[in-house]
Amino acid sequence: MDKNAKEVNVAEDQKGFVLEKKNYILIGVGFLLLIIGFILLSGGKSSDPAVYNPEIFSFRRITLAPIVILLGFITEIFAIVWKPKK
Repeated sequence: MDKNAKEVNVAEDQKGFVLEKKNYILIGVGFLLLIIGFILLSGGKSSDPAVYNPEIFSFRRITLAPIVILLGFITEIFAIVWKPKK
């Protein structure tokens, strides 16, 4: 096999998607975590703006939701950077 044939085979192997199936699955999981985190963050609105609603400072909105959102962003970064072994 000559040098030109090897270069053609390498060029053919590099065609296609940049990321692999596992990467796309991890991107989907990260996106799902982000959606869940933002859903957990929502709510706590008072029907009367003059009335104080302490529900806006619940554990779910102050602690749990930001942690889930942070895990979602970390998963997204990991999914883009990670290169699975072949």
